[in-house]
Amino acid sequence: MTKCDININLSRVLTMVAIIAMLFFVKIGLSEELKVEMLDKSYAPEILYSHVGDKIIWLKSKGHNVEFVAGPDSVSLPKRSKMNKQYDIVLEKPGIYYYWCTPHKGIGMIGLIVVGGDTSNKAAIAEAKAFGKSKKKLASMLEKL
Repeated sequence: MTKCDININLSRVLTMVAIIAMLFFVKIGLSEELKVEMLDKSYAPEILYSHVGDKIIWLKSKGHNVEFVAGPDSVSLPKRSKMNKQYDIVLEKPGIYYYWCTPHKGIGMIGLIVVGGDTSNKAAIAEAKAFGKSKKKLASMLEKL
């Protein structure tokens, strides 16, 4: 192997490393932070549209939390948040995620997150648990999708 061949191979390796690094940083750069407020009896927004990899933040609010009820097939749902604390997650699988405030689910404090524009699990979400006012509200929210 000549010195010229070594320089060409090294140049190719460095170019590939640079391309991989740029792709990694582009993914990070495209991710957003989306905020959800926990109000007296509802989340704002109640339906959140996000991209895969966006960071979703529920702002701290006294007397509220976030508990995921259903999501896309074979996804491991995030753990329930602690009461009165900010809660952050990143959802990596496209689909609809359904969640509620544990103590206020019966009065309709529920939310949906549509990740990646994918609503293919809409029927499964419609069949998920709902209590009290949440039943009609969930049906109404799903109609809006």
